[in-house]
Amino acid sequence: MSCWDETVASLGATSDLLGLLADPDDPQQAAEAERLFLLTLASGWFTAFADPDLPDFVPAVNTHLNCVGTNPDFIYGAASIDGAGCYVLSGERGSGLFVHLDIVAGGLGVMEPLGPSLGTLDFDSLTLDENGRFSLLLSAERPADWSGDWHRLDPAARSLSLRQACYDWGVGREARIAIERTDKPHQPRQWSAPEIAERLAALAAYPRRLAGMALGFIKSQREKGLWNLLEHDDWAGRGGVTGQHYYQGLFDLAQGQVLLLETDLPDTVLYWNVQLSDMLWNSIDWMNRQSSLNGGQARIDTDGRFRAVIAMDDPGVPNWLDTGGNLQGAIMLRWTRASSGPAPSLRVIEAAALRDHLPADTPVVAPDERQRQLRARRRSVQMRRRW
Repeated sequence: MSCWDETVASLGATSDLLGLLADPDDPQQAAEAERLFLLTLASGWFTAFADPDLPDFVPAVNTHLNCVGTNPDFIYGAASIDGAGCYVLSGERGSGLFVHLDIVAGGLGVMEPLGPSLGTLDFDSLTLDENGRFSLLLSAERPADWSGDWHRLDPAARSLSLRQACYDWGVGREARIAIERTDKPHQPRQWSAPEIAERLAALAAYPRRLAGMALGFIKSQREKGLWNLLEHDDWAGRGGVTGQHYYQGLFDLAQGQVLLLETDLPDTVLYWNVQLSDMLWNSIDWMNRQSSLNGGQARIDTDGRFRAVIAMDDPGVPNWLDTGGNLQGAIMLRWTRASSGPAPSLRVIEAAALRDHLPADTPVVAPDERQRQLRARRRSVQMRRRW
């Protein structure tokens, strides 16, 4: 069997994951799962030929590759490294809320086995010059002649995971970061036939890994019975942001119903958001739908609480969370660097009675105003770095 035939056969075996669906015989669910398989295959291409000698931060998730609950407020990047090497990161911090670098023993790269976090570096701890530029060395030992910022590199490190967050999409300057390996000469390479075959085989198996992770997460939420309920998690060491409170669960609506989310806010919090995903853990299209809100976009009621309405149809309130035509899906809320982690509540109510459950001064958002907001949202998403 040729390398190509083996690759195609491996892709075909991914169909076994259909058994993780709530109803594998439902043609709509099966079609969406098959779409997810190819989506994760496309996502895997970014890291399939990653080279720790020639590292590069690549965006394996974004508006089009929106699997595994991609956060609409984050710009992600991943770079393959060798824990025995020396790497210099240079560039500009930018004006975002935070820039975090997670050093991991194995991330979601195609050629990486999963491994734990080995520590997170906050770019706010770096020394910036008058232009907001930095230079950071990652290595096992600090060289005597290095005068810039340094962070010890664990020999078990296999990749770097980068997140930068902002509230005002397309406004301000995002971080610009270059990475280079300095303990080896710069030497471009040509992949040999066996190396290509090995990496294509891993890429073909990647949908089983990443789509399996997504479908497995939703399956576990179903099995926990988290319908219109939220559980607390910190995702510590599993790809989450250090010191972050996560509340996650599933929504389940009938026609004519909406789900009211209510929560207090922490006294202090650097960043927070709430977002919706579908039942395959794909983040709902946040470019064209208001399927997420963050602390800069949300309206806080006069009593100091945040209320959002999860609904298929526009309920005419500022904090509408659009389900993307889905009656069922996933919810995730995050508090980052917060003085506390308030637990949100969820209530199913009839859409016709929604205003009876909201503060009397909740504004009405007319259809023409919603159109203006959605068009502005769409433009702002396109202004950000996504590729």
